Amino acid sequence: SVDCSFGRGVCDWKQDADDDFDWNPADRDRGDGYYMAVPAFVGHKNDMGRLKLLLTDLKPKSSYCLIFSYRLAGEKVGKLRVFLANKKTAPVWEENKGKDEKWRTGKIEIFQGAETTNSVTFESERGKGKTGEIGVDNVILISGPCPED
Repeated sequence: SVDCSFGRGVCDWKQDADDDFDWNPADRDRGDGYYMAVPAFVGHKNDMGRLKLLLTDLKPKSSYCLIFSYRLAGEKVGKLRVFLANKKTAPVWEENKGKDEKWRTGKIEIFQGAETTNSVTFESERGKGKTGEIGVDNVILISGPCPED
């Protein structure tokens, strides 16, 4: 497995230069490192912020599982989507409201065909809300299919 978390991970993260705002580091409550977040008040309604994870060493014709923690906190905070580079048109994962302020776990199967996925993009879309945030943390890539809960 490859640790792509933000504080001590080995992965290559890039802010998208063509979006409306950047994701920013936010301190964890427990004080051990940070996660990436977009506060609800950043930008205008429907503005997008994209954070890209560059994947360089994935083998063709094999399966991977991307596991991550996410949180959508606040009323009408917006949407969090995940895109794979070779399937740009539609998100492979999307969430638009949190049941509460708790962190949840997301999982995405990445199957490498002959054409390999070279990046995963976390996209935050600004909602109508003025409070809360969208957060992503603990991003891990493991080889093989995603484990059952």
